[in-house]
Amino acid sequence: MANKSLVKKEPQKPPDQSPQSDQVSVRTWIALFGAMLGAFMAVLDIQITNSSLQQISGALGATTEEGSWISTAYLVAEIVTIPLTGWLSQVFSVRWYLVGNSILFIFFSVCCAFAGSLGEMIVFRAGQGFTGGVLIPMAFTIVLTTLPPAKQPIGLAMFSVTATFAPSIGPTIGGWLTDNFGWQYNFYLNIVPGILLVAIVLYAIDPKPLQLNRLKEGDWFGIISMAIGLGSLEVVLEEGERWDWFGSQAIRQLSVIAAIFITVFLWVELTRKRPFINLRLLVRRNFGISSVSGLALGLGLYGTVYIIPLYLAQIQDYSPQQIGEVIMWSGVPQLFLIPFVPILMKRFDVRWIAAVGFGIFAVSCFMNSTMTHDTAIQELKWSQLVRAVGQPLMILPLSSIATANIEKEQAGSASGLFNMMRNLGGSVGIAALGTLLTIREQFHSERIGEAITSFSPRTQQRIDQLTQYFISRGIDPNTAHNQALKNLANIIRREAYVMAYNDCFYFIGIALLVCGIALLFTKKVKADATAAAH
Repeated sequence: MANKSLVKKEPQKPPDQSPQSDQVSVRTWIALFGAMLGAFMAVLDIQITNSSLQQISGALGATTEEGSWISTAYLVAEIVTIPLTGWLSQVFSVRWYLVGNSILFIFFSVCCAFAGSLGEMIVFRAGQGFTGGVLIPMAFTIVLTTLPPAKQPIGLAMFSVTATFAPSIGPTIGGWLTDNFGWQYNFYLNIVPGILLVAIVLYAIDPKPLQLNRLKEGDWFGIISMAIGLGSLEVVLEEGERWDWFGSQAIRQLSVIAAIFITVFLWVELTRKRPFINLRLLVRRNFGISSVSGLALGLGLYGTVYIIPLYLAQIQDYSPQQIGEVIMWSGVPQLFLIPFVPILMKRFDVRWIAAVGFGIFAVSCFMNSTMTHDTAIQELKWSQLVRAVGQPLMILPLSSIATANIEKEQAGSASGLFNMMRNLGGSVGIAALGTLLTIREQFHSERIGEAITSFSPRTQQRIDQLTQYFISRGIDPNTAHNQALKNLANIIRREAYVMAYNDCFYFIGIALLVCGIALLFTKKVKADATAAAH
């Protein structure tokens, strides 16, 4: 009887323990800060070289097209390593897995700065991607596994800084460093934060025994098929436009390889009893819809940072630093807005906050869909400010919806899948935008060309005006006439490109709007129940 009474009284203890369970030690917050610092560096390095690719390529004796592999190598390696992080962090323990990859990330960053050829740079950037890709999902996982549900919105708010602020500020930092110190400082920038990250992890994260025996039981068939499939897909997406898509034999072959191995990967992971990543999480309504919305989030975050620099460089002839100054308007304000999002989540339905965030981001894209060839920083900063309001309202509520009722043992899989989908959305989106830009430019050029014929009085008048202008500059009449025709053709192409850029922003806006509406069909989530369940 005494034993029975003890059993009955035991469930009454949680009320006394629950307040204590919501307490988070200073050491845990320090660990969380270190993880976020690592994720911030990794996401920053995706974008930081984009505004200075021309300078880096020139220094390495490569063409701009060849230099695109500087970004592609990083993205391919990163997309492959993100899904592996949950499993490998269990094998090597969170502490030593983070320390090892942080040290290697610093090492490869320094190697990139000293690269003497394009081949060396590609290898070192791939090394950066393999090690930096670990830091992003690990930050997300640490939020889910170390913070109690009541504190997780704060942790997710910290993570949202890395997910939305870092891509926005990357081109700004990269452009400023390149113009003032040289492109090498884009890589030197990682040294001090990297050393700080290692010190924080060694101090704040407890050591746990390694489980190297799990390597023998590893899902190697699934891992290899995933690496080959996703790696091939990433190359197709990043290089397809430059290689004329399926007009290139290499793209056709890589597409077939990607289709085969991704299919094998899906089959293995869905049929294996102990897969290295649990794809069945995608069947859950909240996680599945949030992951698909994550694709649109990646399209918006990385797509806008891809399109705006292209427009400013091509149409406005902006320098990397000037481009960075434009992008900055969508980055810096987020730092002041993100702390208020957890407060909003306690007062309003998380689904509606996320939907409003997607809607505001979409509105900012629609604002950019009416650009002219005169649109510059003064006009673009307003849409960038609207974007800065929308982005914090997206990632934190979206993360909360995705992770609601995710078990702690599934935190690694959830983190890997959620972050992979966002990055994949960026890669797929950039590839789609690059193709859309080319197709729509050709379309608009043809339509403008049909309206501007040599028989049109207005066209003749414009040609005569340009011819007289060049003659006044001391050019002979025949050369002046040819120069006038060339100038008119350049104007037509410029206007066609501006209209094509507008179409790209319209495409991004529609995608964001659709996914924002889809989030309203997820299950209701409480702001303090977004964590992995105990």
